[in-house]
Amino acid sequence: MPRYRGKRALKYLDAAICLAARGLFDGIQFFNKYRPGPSFTPKWSDKPLLKSWEKSKPKLGWPRETDSLCPKCVVEARERILSGEEDHTILINSKVGEIKAEIIERDGQVWMVKECPIHGKFEDIMALDVNFLSWIEKNFPGRDIRAHNDEKLHNHGSSTIRHGRGSVLTVDLTNRCNMMCDPCFMDANQVGFVHELSWDEVREILDNAMTIKPRRQMSVQFSGGEPTLSPHFFRAIKYARKLGYNSVQAATNGIEFAKSLDFARKAAECGLRYAYLQFDGIGNDANSHRKIGNLFDVKLRAIENLHKAGVEIILVTTLVNDVNNDQVGPIIRFAMDNPKKIAFIAFQPVSFTGRDEQITDERRARQRYTLSHMARDVRSQTGMTQNEHWFPLSLMGAFADFADLVHGPQAEWGQVSCSCHPNCGVGTAFMINKDTKEAAPVPQFLDIPGLVADIRKLTDAARGRLFSNFMMGLALFKNYKPFRAPASLALVDLLKKFDKSFGLSGQNYGTGVVRRKDPWNFLFVAGMWFQDLFNYDFRRTEMCIIPYATQEGEISFCAYNTGHGWRNIIEHMHMNATVAKWYEEHGRHQIFAGGKSVDLTSYDHSLVIRTEDSERVRDRSELPQNARDEKLLRRKAAKEAAQVRAYYEEMVLKKKKEPTQKLVQLS
Repeated sequence: MPRYRGKRALKYLDAAICLAARGLFDGIQFFNKYRPGPSFTPKWSDKPLLKSWEKSKPKLGWPRETDSLCPKCVVEARERILSGEEDHTILINSKVGEIKAEIIERDGQVWMVKECPIHGKFEDIMALDVNFLSWIEKNFPGRDIRAHNDEKLHNHGSSTIRHGRGSVLTVDLTNRCNMMCDPCFMDANQVGFVHELSWDEVREILDNAMTIKPRRQMSVQFSGGEPTLSPHFFRAIKYARKLGYNSVQAATNGIEFAKSLDFARKAAECGLRYAYLQFDGIGNDANSHRKIGNLFDVKLRAIENLHKAGVEIILVTTLVNDVNNDQVGPIIRFAMDNPKKIAFIAFQPVSFTGRDEQITDERRARQRYTLSHMARDVRSQTGMTQNEHWFPLSLMGAFADFADLVHGPQAEWGQVSCSCHPNCGVGTAFMINKDTKEAAPVPQFLDIPGLVADIRKLTDAARGRLFSNFMMGLALFKNYKPFRAPASLALVDLLKKFDKSFGLSGQNYGTGVVRRKDPWNFLFVAGMWFQDLFNYDFRRTEMCIIPYATQEGEISFCAYNTGHGWRNIIEHMHMNATVAKWYEEHGRHQIFAGGKSVDLTSYDHSLVIRTEDSERVRDRSELPQNARDEKLLRRKAAKEAAQVRAYYEEMVLKKKKEPTQKLVQLS
């Protein structure tokens, strides 16, 4: 019989062990807190590890003042740079478009309010529930080691990254894409030119990333456009792994992986560990706003092929209020029903940038979706979480700090550390038995604030590896609530899962298919809310953990895609050719849009799909849903206004209509 399964009596044994661990930890820690060891300077940093009391914090709470941008001034300045009237260095040497903003509480919500002396007042909601955001900010542990030896790569004026080592290094291999999505950060296929990295540029960008201190064990994400269209896709994966990055991922729509198992296997053989898979909901109707006839079938085939190839899958969903936020629950249920295949869900509340930067105030208010919206929808659509189950992503930094200590001063790399601003991202997790599908939210059976507080005590004490790991085990047991955990979860399972994540014991759990033999799935559900011009906060920008690696250095994700708009500027500076010229030299790549379906060799899959989720049909609003809809409405309104004007001039002013000139074809 499997260990502990169905044996409630053993839960009492677990409880007794946890009670003993609590007493033992507190007794030892009473003495351990005195005369802490000094912080060492690891090989991967020129500065020592930080004690908890040495970590700085931005100003939090409300009301508070911060530095922001005028949504109109910035666009005007960017247009002057793109037209050649101004040089891009003005963004480095001046505070272009910068204004002050107030973050305030209003009617139980949190809002950003700002006013430009030229363009007037702007305001936008930051959180539906002030208590939710208060809880998130309360659990922020502080900033990471300040970035250093980075002057050449971090030099972008007010948009410069100043804190932390980063978690994901994004490299856009190309701005070409085989879809025409809305929303889209980069306005792919619409900018009139091609920006695609050469192999020498890819290699130089990755080499440059190795020079920054702290030397980061980041997850290198190849993105675009669609990165699989780049001729250097496989080579880039190989090179990143060769440099020593152990986590390489592709931000992809999955089309190429769905079309070919061999393509997925080749990517895995090159070292691809994660597919950051665009995934908007369950069923083709839930994906219909992407304008591909069989997009959900494409996603299912991509997941099937990637899983067979040994690549882990992260479902990535851009959430737009009243467009697809009803899919939050179905997506989580889909992941829970398929725990052997889905390990991570990344929800991204919409950022109105790229194609949506000129959004109307009406649509922005209607479609705005924040992290607190997401927490509300997870609770209402699954019934499994509470506000207190969510934490800032930066709380993971406490675990990374402990792992840095245990790995010692001779470690070649610092741990992956999420040290972003607490307003940027939140997360929770579910522990799921891969065989029985039994599940529970991790914060339900593990006191996360208590565990983090104990971990920080151990990190500050700075003892040796064996003693620190022993105390960590006690801390884990101390904060574990066995009767609130899944019935089949044993203490040893919890220890192994923790060790597997942070490599504290040095045990090799393998990669790909071998690593999946763990009977438990730790399903992490994250929300990452990228900024736009209406809620821009430079305190968030300077703490960015997802920098873009470009020909002009590493730039904050939000400063690149929105803010001053470094993406537009850099891609114009380094464009390869106009689209027409590119097509002339390289031919056209296939684009799926306008309801066109992707040709799949097979629709077979082994995924569990709930019929009630896949067959849902949403009510369609008559209001504009995207930038294209607004553009068509503007054209219609302009045409109607012209007709009314013409009628007025003819009937009231008695103006004669100009005769329409007949066109004569010239031979």
